[in-house]
Amino acid sequence: MTMQSLKERINQRTARVGIIGLGYVGLPLAVEFAAAGFHVTGFDVDASKVAAVNAGHSYIGDVPEAHLAEVVRAGRLNATADMAQLAGMDVIDICVPTPLNKTRDPDLSFVVQAVEAVKAHLRKGQLVILESTTYPGTTDEVVQPALESVGLVAGTDFFLAFSPERVDPGNPNFSTRTIPKVVGGMNPASTELARAFYGAVIDHVVPVSSTRVAEMVKLLENTFRAVNIGLVNELALMSNRMDLDVWEVIDAAGTKPFGFMPFYPGPGLGGHCIPIDPFYLSWKARQSGFECRFIELAGQINGSMPNFVVERVGEALNTRKKAINGSRVHVFGVAYKKDVNDMRESPALDVMELLERRGAVLSYTDPFVPVLKHGDLDLTSVPEGEAGAGMDIAVICTNHSVFDYAAMPTRFPLVLDTRNALKGTDSPNIFRL
Repeated sequence: MTMQSLKERINQRTARVGIIGLGYVGLPLAVEFAAAGFHVTGFDVDASKVAAVNAGHSYIGDVPEAHLAEVVRAGRLNATADMAQLAGMDVIDICVPTPLNKTRDPDLSFVVQAVEAVKAHLRKGQLVILESTTYPGTTDEVVQPALESVGLVAGTDFFLAFSPERVDPGNPNFSTRTIPKVVGGMNPASTELARAFYGAVIDHVVPVSSTRVAEMVKLLENTFRAVNIGLVNELALMSNRMDLDVWEVIDAAGTKPFGFMPFYPGPGLGGHCIPIDPFYLSWKARQSGFECRFIELAGQINGSMPNFVVERVGEALNTRKKAINGSRVHVFGVAYKKDVNDMRESPALDVMELLERRGAVLSYTDPFVPVLKHGDLDLTSVPEGEAGAGMDIAVICTNHSVFDYAAMPTRFPLVLDTRNALKGTDSPNIFRL
């Protein structure tokens, strides 16, 4: 298939789309393309995800089950673990995780596994796109040589591009369709095909000059957030020493209509991207002999916040002549952000582990996470109405909208608010970050 014939198939919505990885990135994308009229096959090694998709059951909060069920019933979306079906796809979109290993270096094992599956069934005329967040150079240094090892030439026999995912779970204002999509191909033909592909379902596509630029865009976006959050977290530490309300300071600074963008402190960084992506950037920079001192310092500050939260728990308990050891601590919210069930890299888990090591008796409430199994933690969420009796302190780690914040200061002898969820509530038993 030529570049032009593939573009025509994309424009006519007759191109068969394969999406590898049916998580927070892949499933919303699959549903969006299926809703636009494409026939989409989702590939995943997790049999439970494959079964759920084929039954029309959504396990991703941003994918309404009715939308998923509709495209499945219409025969435009199906899922499989059979990678041999990749041979029948015209466009293959790789959306697998890119975590860090134990030494905080990039772990591309999921990308490599996906690329090996694509390579085994690669044919002429296919467009292969990597969406997984990674360091600049991954597409042309890792993906391209692996695919070309079968004797086909990228940019001529098949097409290759990178397009960073920009998913924000639980955000009611932006969806897959409305978030602009950056695309960079290994040659102009690849870029144009990727632009046409995403342009079929996304309102605004932003072409860039290369895969490396597209890869760097994603790392810049999340490193920007990580560094600025590190700044306000350090400001929170400083303000605590100076007996200042950091939240009041930020709110007042936010009234400036230019030259300032408010970021807010918290118990640490969570999610799959912001805590991880800066390490991909600093790792790649070290390979080039460049030390990212500013970025790594922000990472150290953000990483220290769970320890500071535990210190504040201890300070609050000390006012009641209690120690952390033996105290009953109830945590509100264990997901990494409000109103989602995603616990990846959640700072609440670090806070709870630290408290447990100090001898705290833990419980939690999170309607989005009914069961918590993490390390030595094996807990079941307590309904909010049943929490409070016999507790020594409540810690707000995740500010879910469903919580009754007004009642907390009256139901718990002490409350530590790490999210400013009790803004405007004055009580001597409320402690803030």
